[in-house]
Amino acid sequence: MPHYRYLKASERSWQPADLLPDPASPDFYDQVSALRAASANLPNDYLVVLVGDMVTEEALPSYMNMLNTLDETRDETGASDNPWAHWTRHWTAEENRHGDVLNKYLYLSGRVDMYSIESTIQRLIGRGLDPKLENNPYLCFVYTSFQERATRISHGNTARLAQYHGDLPLAKLTGLIASDEARHEAAYTAIVGEIFKRDPDGAMLAFADMMRKGIVMPAHFVDDGWHDTANGKASNLFVDYATVADAIGVYTTNDYASIIDHLVKRWDIANLKVVTGEAAEAQAFLMKHSERIRRLADLQMERRLRDRKRGKTRTAAFSWIFKREVSLG
Repeated sequence: MPHYRYLKASERSWQPADLLPDPASPDFYDQVSALRAASANLPNDYLVVLVGDMVTEEALPSYMNMLNTLDETRDETGASDNPWAHWTRHWTAEENRHGDVLNKYLYLSGRVDMYSIESTIQRLIGRGLDPKLENNPYLCFVYTSFQERATRISHGNTARLAQYHGDLPLAKLTGLIASDEARHEAAYTAIVGEIFKRDPDGAMLAFADMMRKGIVMPAHFVDDGWHDTANGKASNLFVDYATVADAIGVYTTNDYASIIDHLVKRWDIANLKVVTGEAAEAQAFLMKHSERIRRLADLQMERRLRDRKRGKTRTAAFSWIFKREVSLG
């Protein structure tokens, strides 16, 4: 597996220290003051999404564990000298910088409640992740192909909005994270592309299975021990965070549909030759699936507009931003 095409050696990689105030510098406090000034205009809804993205990145142990649950590709010893094990460890090493740099940035900004955030991270790692992979590498690599593109889109939009709000250092930081995610996406989609070449029926069934289940986002078990009780029975921290992300355009239902379109084209689903009727049915399902998601997005938008006209816009308080309230759309 030519995985080194998609990874960078540590000496060629950016590190959080490249992007944050230098604590050994005599100008450290001035650098922190500049960071705080740049972050001062970030609105509360943006901070909620940035924290949610950071918490998701910090739950990296769950994702490495997910890859190592697969019988065919896991790292048997923790330091196995085979291509799959090398990929998992080096991918994890690259991803590890993302949570680090976002965590340190938010800590230095003074804009968020770090105790609440740290408690959330501990709870999320403890609760784990269940994307319904059934110990099946086909399902796993379809899932990771989708998720890496989703995180690339999310961090890219976070960078765009940071620039809009005048925080250029944060825009650079999140843009670099998005670039890493783009390389990782290319690797996972290449792996699935090879599966389609070697086992088109099996790959087709796996792709359709993951789409029918729905892609579970990595932080779907997120919990701060406060949000759901404080905001009422209808509240769920992950759902509310995802709703804010959709409302400000960081990651939307239409983005979800666009990822499906992209993967369908990337793997040439329309032109693949399959043998079994079950695989042909899965192929037909996949060709129409993004349309179903876009109809759902339209219905969601209509409901939001209707609620706004009726003055029924819901808000939620988030412990991550000192229990301040933000609009949910």
